[in-house]
Amino acid sequence: MGETDHSNNKTDRPNRYPGRAEWPHLIRIGVMIFVTFAVCILFFFAILRYEGFAGMWGKLLSAAMPITMGLVLAYLMNPVMLWLERGCKKLFAGRIKSERKLKKVCRGLAIAGSVIILIAIIALLIAAIVPSVISSIAGLINTLPDNVSSVINMIKNGNFGDSKIAEMASTGLQNATDYIENYATEKIIPEAQKYVAQITTGVISVVKSILNFIIGIIVMVYVMSIQETLTGQCKKIIYAVFKPKAGNIIVETIMKANEIFGGFISGKILDSLIIGIIAYIGCLILHIPSTVLVAVIIGVTNVIPVFGPFIGAIPSLIIVVIQSPWHALYLLIFIVVLQQVDGNIIGPKILGSSTGLSTFWVMFAILIGGGMFGFLGMLLGVPVFAVIYYIVRRIVNYALRKKKLPEGTLEYTNTTGVDTQNNKLKYK
Repeated sequence: MGETDHSNNKTDRPNRYPGRAEWPHLIRIGVMIFVTFAVCILFFFAILRYEGFAGMWGKLLSAAMPITMGLVLAYLMNPVMLWLERGCKKLFAGRIKSERKLKKVCRGLAIAGSVIILIAIIALLIAAIVPSVISSIAGLINTLPDNVSSVINMIKNGNFGDSKIAEMASTGLQNATDYIENYATEKIIPEAQKYVAQITTGVISVVKSILNFIIGIIVMVYVMSIQETLTGQCKKIIYAVFKPKAGNIIVETIMKANEIFGGFISGKILDSLIIGIIAYIGCLILHIPSTVLVAVIIGVTNVIPVFGPFIGAIPSLIIVVIQSPWHALYLLIFIVVLQQVDGNIIGPKILGSSTGLSTFWVMFAILIGGGMFGFLGMLLGVPVFAVIYYIVRRIVNYALRKKKLPEGTLEYTNTTGVDTQNNKLKYK
């Protein structure tokens, strides 16, 4: 009873020194700790030296700008290329026997046609916008003094009851006009050298942008020619990194995102083209000044859902009201009518339910995207949020299925809870 067994003392005593079999495990733990600390330190210095990090990131984005531009152009022009390729295959199906050669010839012709269409669209936009902008600025410079004089005379001859109001208004307008003239003669002319330097910098930036665009078109051609190979490589990497089930979910989500983005962007471009043409015809009928420029502004800003027509209305009305206030009123009424027609007839017919979002979530996405990323956020906020909405909906529905609860939203509208006994919804 009182004896103690000393035979197992050696085995029961904890081993203070790890054996050789435990060394690989300890080395892995040490490496993980070291990597964790190294990443934390790098992250800390990246935040501490944020200016240098931001500068490096800016250089990287600037260097990758032609590639980014080429990828964007390839994505935008891909539907056009596929459409042209299908037409070429129908045309040469009986003439070229080899399937591989037929595909190669049709792909080359389709890419060439896409590049020609892209350049033609850009050339037409430049030809439409630049002369209108020049004529509008020239007209504004020529008519501004006369318009100011007319407003002053109108105020002086108006029935205001008290001549002091008319005198104050006319004096204010006259002082503003004199200030602009003095600023032009005393400030702009002496600082012409500075402005010349700025113009030179701007010209260099324009030339650099043109070169990036040309390289971007070359990248677009290469991406279009090997898009199937790139798609296969991306799927190969996904299935190599993730398990088959997770890989299937990722591939399906990417395909859905592509469907949402493609449907939204191509639909909005077509919708904006139709609205721009209608705006041009309407402005011609109403004799609106700077017809082409106004129609282009209305068409381009219409790419932004909901708020686009109103954003485009502001510069359009400013351009027109300087030249003719009555025509500006006609244009305002026309834009309101056009926005209603687009929002209720043209837009839904073209876009359908490509995003799967309600009007509230569309406005939410535009406001958040525009507030964070400006015009690009307003443009892409809706499809990006639509993809996030799709992913969240899938996760929520999956969780509900695991809990054997219904997935329909309407079934939860009047519910007061879930019965824990039979796992069913309780209602009022």
